[in-house]
Parts: sequence; structure tokens; C-alpha cells
Amino acid sequence: MHFRKILILVFVLLSFSIKAQEEEKKWVLYGYVKDMQTAWLDTGSNLLTDNLIHNRLNLKWYPNDKFTMVVGVRNQLKWGMLTNLIPNYDSILNIDNGYFDLSETVLSSDAALLHTMVDRIYFDYTKGNLNIRLGRQRINWGIDLVWNPNDVFNSFSYFDFDYEERPGTDALKIQYYTGMTSSLEFVYKIDDDIDKMAFAGMYKFNKFGYDWQILGGLVQKDIVAGAGFSGDIKGAGFNGEATYFYPKENISDTSGIFVGGISANYSFKNSLMFNLGMLYNSNGTNGKAGGINILLNTDLSAKRLTNARVATIASVSYPITPLLAGSFAVIYNPNDKSAFIGPTFTYSLSKDVEFMISGQIFTGNDGTEFGDYGEIFFMRFRYSF
Repeated sequence: MHFRKILILVFVLLSFSIKAQEEEKKWVLYGYVKDMQTAWLDTGSNLLTDNLIHNRLNLKWYPNDKFTMVVGVRNQLKWGMLTNLIPNYDSILNIDNGYFDLSETVLSSDAALLHTMVDRIYFDYTKGNLNIRLGRQRINWGIDLVWNPNDVFNSFSYFDFDYEERPGTDALKIQYYTGMTSSLEFVYKIDDDIDKMAFAGMYKFNKFGYDWQILGGLVQKDIVAGAGFSGDIKGAGFNGEATYFYPKENISDTSGIFVGGISANYSFKNSLMFNLGMLYNSNGTNGKAGGINILLNTDLSAKRLTNARVATIASVSYPITPLLAGSFAVIYNPNDKSAFIGPTFTYSLSKDVEFMISGQIFTGNDGTEFGDYGEIFFMRFRYSF
């Protein structure tokens, strides 16, 4: 199915939705427009600047009380020094890992790059305790705020903060609620290549005051088994998740990879919130952990969330005023001594307009996990509609 045909269908549906919202109220169209300016001071003290206009359109159609159709389109117009600096950046941006290629670079020149992608398009059916969803969707199996070893279908990068919807996957998902706090879920990721297809199931339940989940299946080249929990200890949130990846081609081997994380958070009465977390990767290195391009997110997967054996995070957030909020995060690699520092401030200019300034400061020696990036600063306006 060609990308342009999909786009034509999407925009036809968007056009009809405007009239339908007025007459039948069965359609909902919403989204946002962002303008973000970036300044990057690299490790060679070179200052590089870039600009991004990011538009999103979300369409939901409710033909009746059982069926829903969802379409989400992401459009990005980029220009500046960074866009020209990265080799083959248009090709990297145009990568679509789904069964259907719904990504296209509309314009690529020395002056600017325009990219569009349909990252959500699915049909949803609900009747009683049964829910069936078919199409490009978000399979959200993660629990933690930063690292999600259970998120085996569509991992995301903590550093890609401007993509809050997170990636989706082309799949069939069947979910059945077996009780008030329990459910069974099966997902089949569609692909002609047997090394890219995936099938896994998850069971969720509540026991001892905690929410639990157990998962297992075949994900690309690995047999996976995992579990996660979420609860609290004396008012502090306590979460954990872990997954074991075993290569299906080496059943007699012992070369499996274990990835597990744990975190705790606490909110005070004044809304000051602290979060502490740690990730362990049995396949990670105790030495210099460079090698993953954490900015372009090209090598990320649930079994390779980091190259490090151990990673830690500490963060704090606080609503300074009803309109101004601030947060501060530090990710530290205790083995190669590199770190990420991320301060962020957001201010609500009105109900629909938000202003944000943020920094991503990377420190460490050459070749370490965070030592080769320098300092990046962002200024962003967002209008939601």
C-alpha cells in the first residue's frame, strides 16, 4: 500500500470530519503546532543551530458505541545547521519499521527538510470485556517513566521529549478483561520477515495491593519472558519491570540477555515530586558505554536501552506557580562516570499556548555513554487545538 494513497485517505477523512463534527458529533479532530529552536554546543565548542516546526493531527471517528477509528499524522519541517550536518539525515528520518511504509520525505534540500508520517491508524472494537484493535498503534507494556524492559514492541528514547505520543507498531491486539483488576492481552506484530514479526501475551492482575504483569512470547529473534509490578510503600510509589531475551536460534546456548529496572517516587503535599531509578543490562559494559546514538534513536530496543551494565537516574519536579513548572533530571553511568543533566521549565501563556525552555547537558570523557554529545538547549512554543 503506497504512502501517498494512505495520505489521501487520511486527508479526505480529515476534511469530512470538520462537517461531521458540526452535524453528527461523531468525529473529533485535535492536535498541536510547535515551533522549537535548538542550539547545540558540541564537544569541539562549535555552536550549531536548528529550527523545527512540528505539527500533529489526530482524528477519531465514532460510528457507534462499539467501533472507533483513529488516525494520527506527524509533520515536521526542519531547517538549519544541524539538519545539514548529519549525513543522510532525510533517510534516517524517513525510516519506517512498520509493515506498511507510511513515512515520506516530502521535501529535502540544502535549505529545509519536510517529513510526514502516519504513526497511528487503527480500528478499535469493544464489546463487553473484549477489546480488539487492528492497525498501527501504541502497545504500551512499560511501567517505569524512563526505562521499559517490558516495552518489547515499541521502545522509546527518554531524550526524544518532543515526541510525547511515542512510536507505534503495526499489530493486532486482543484484550479481554477477566475481572475488575485483571486482563489477558495478546499482540501479533505483522511482518512478512519472520525475523521481524512478533507474538506475545500478557496477563495483568492485582495481588497484595500491587498491580502485576507477566509476559512471554516471540519477539523478532528472541524468545522473551518478563514481569513487572507497581505499588507503593508507605505512600511512595514503587515500580519494577524485567525481561529476559533468549535467542531462538541458540536454544542450547546460555547467551540470554537480562534487562531489569526498578524505581521509586514520592510526592509531597506541596506537589514536590522525587524519582529515583536504576537499570541493569546483563549484556552491558562496565567500561566506556558509547556506541548508541541516543539522539537519533536508531539502535534502541527493549534489550538495548543502554550500552551500560548499570544506569541510574534521579529527578525532581515542582509546580513553582500555577502557571510555571520546573523539573531537573540526572542520569549517571557509575562505571564510565559520564552523566546527563536535564533542566526544564514550562510556562502556560494561556489555555492553549505553552512556552518551554530545556537543556540536555552531556558530560564525560570521549567514548563514554554521554561524553560525545556536548550541550543542547531548546526553546519551544506549543499551540494546542
